[in-house]
Amino acid sequence: MIAEQPTFKALADPTRREILRHLSQSDMSIAEVSDHFAMTRAAVKKHLTVLSDGGLITVRTKGRERVNALNPEGFAPVRDWLSFFDQFWDARLDDLKSAIEKDHSHD
Repeated sequence: MIAEQPTFKALADPTRREILRHLSQSDMSIAEVSDHFAMTRAAVKKHLTVLSDGGLITVRTKGRERVNALNPEGFAPVRDWLSFFDQFWDARLDDLKSAIEKDHSHD
């Protein structure tokens, strides 16, 4: 779980989740991301740094700009963590199905 901490920290903030939504549409410079928010570029850069540290975005240099891009592979720790609970829900849904089928067999 320690390895996943930066990813979950990055996703914990609603502003960062909104930045990810924007980056899912296209790669953007800090200035372009800033245009979507009522905050300073410095504040946006801090959010982008947390997203990068969490592995959710990549940053590349293009001339004088730093271009931010969504990193789909960075979501693997989240998918892995959530998939652990699939077995819980599968078992519960199987129990529910059995209960419904048993109830219908008495009709």
